[in-house]
Amino acid sequence: MAAENPAISRNWLRWFLISALVIVLDQLAKFWISQSLAPGEIVPLTPFFNLVLTYNAGAAFSFLSQASGWQRGFFIVVALAASFLITYLLRRHHQKRLFSLGLSLILGGAVGNLWDRIVLGQVMDFLDFYIQAYHWPAFNVADSAITCGAALLIWDSFSRHAAR
Repeated sequence: MAAENPAISRNWLRWFLISALVIVLDQLAKFWISQSLAPGEIVPLTPFFNLVLTYNAGAAFSFLSQASGWQRGFFIVVALAASFLITYLLRRHHQKRLFSLGLSLILGGAVGNLWDRIVLGQVMDFLDFYIQAYHWPAFNVADSAITCGAALLIWDSFSRHAAR
């Protein structure tokens, strides 16, 4: 059995740079917003977009946000489990570029929101898109990275299926 080339075996670590960039951008944006706005304050930027400082104790679309508090630990465990699984998948499939890029974005977003849950007890959101009176639930940079990463995984699954 031949020894594995150390340069090849560490190639999977490059994907963590993308995750780290997402985490840094997410936390910098949240810091800036928290220093610039009071909770609930709205800053209109366009006819369809506001900045607003809000917090979400739940998950996407405020899922479980009204629960009695147990959801914080639950979402921390889910984020940690997802992070370990994604790390395993990145190490195993690092040569699949689109797949790994999607996973890297999801990992960065999951860790960005995990940090909020641990430090703040909830996730800070601040991007508010709307049409007339209908507002999409506020979200953040981490949520955007997770959504883009999921879209890339879907795209990758279709492109690999079509190549068969």
